[in-house]
Amino acid sequence: MTRVLVVEDSPDIARLVQRSLLLEGYDVDVAQDGRGALGVVRDTPPDLIVLDLMLPDIDGMEICRRVRAMEAAYGQAPVPILMLTALDSVPDRVSGLDAGADDYVPKPFAITELMARVRSLLRRSRAPEVRPRQREILTYEDLTLDPGARTVFRGDREITLTAKQFDLLAALMENPNQVMGYDTVMQRVWGGQFRGESNVLAVTVSTVRKALEEAGEPRLIQTVRGVGYVLRQPRVKAPTPAPAEASAA
Repeated sequence: MTRVLVVEDSPDIARLVQRSLLLEGYDVDVAQDGRGALGVVRDTPPDLIVLDLMLPDIDGMEICRRVRAMEAAYGQAPVPILMLTALDSVPDRVSGLDAGADDYVPKPFAITELMARVRSLLRRSRAPEVRPRQREILTYEDLTLDPGARTVFRGDREITLTAKQFDLLAALMENPNQVMGYDTVMQRVWGGQFRGESNVLAVTVSTVRKALEEAGEPRLIQTVRGVGYVLRQPRVKAPTPAPAEASAA
């Protein structure tokens, strides 16, 4: 049976989510703080985590980071994490996704939507992932991206990116000189759960650009207004010809 861990310190919300998940046929564990949640993940890893951001001891961001670190250390497949929180600004959502969350549902929420997102995350986690080019080392100009080692270099300078920032850059590097539409990038990096909310994408692109251009390098991620983004060299304007000198009288 599919096991879901609900991490929520509000008894009323925890009971609502637990009851709804049980009615859907899931086996449900409930933890009211971060330490309890990490103990469950360590001892009996769930198939999905519904995680509140604001907890009395360890916040949801830190729990995400620790779960992802635990999975990497033991070679485990990443468990889908659905973050549940009252903080709904674009920077909050970007921070949650960068910390390792797979989806983000703001409070107050409709329980029907929450259940739909749970089903969607479980489907995606069980679907076979086929990306034959993912293991290839990608290069463009002075950029080198190794999908296996999850490293990025610009020349000899190593660039540190979060998981979502890395995936965004990889998507662009797999399709150099081809414009990728906003929805295409969102689907590739976030699974489409923020369809139509371009601010999340714009903030992430801005952060990646800043990292790539930190040492004064030319911009490679170009914006095609109203369409999307493309990885290509900046276009150099042709010099304006000097006016012809008047012929001598």
